[in-house]
Amino acid sequence: MTIVPLLSQSAFEPEVIAILVTAFEAAWASMEASGSALASPRYKRAAQEVMAKRIIETAQRGERNADRLASDALTYLTESYK
Repeated sequence: MTIVPLLSQSAFEPEVIAILVTAFEAAWASMEASGSALASPRYKRAAQEVMAKRIIETAQRGERNADRLASDALTYLTESYK
């Protein structure tokens, strides 16, 4: 899964979409590297969807820094699904 299908319902500029994609890819790479069960095949799709939606929601509130978007999404996912 990528974040791109979820962006079809939003009105972001192409430059912002590039930031969101970068944030999503970085966040997911960190999740996989962590060895979390959320990155396992069993939970991967759902975890990616939650992460992508969080990145989009945070961007809708004005955040444009890919590192902060990725960090927030990771924190949200890990805190919400312990």
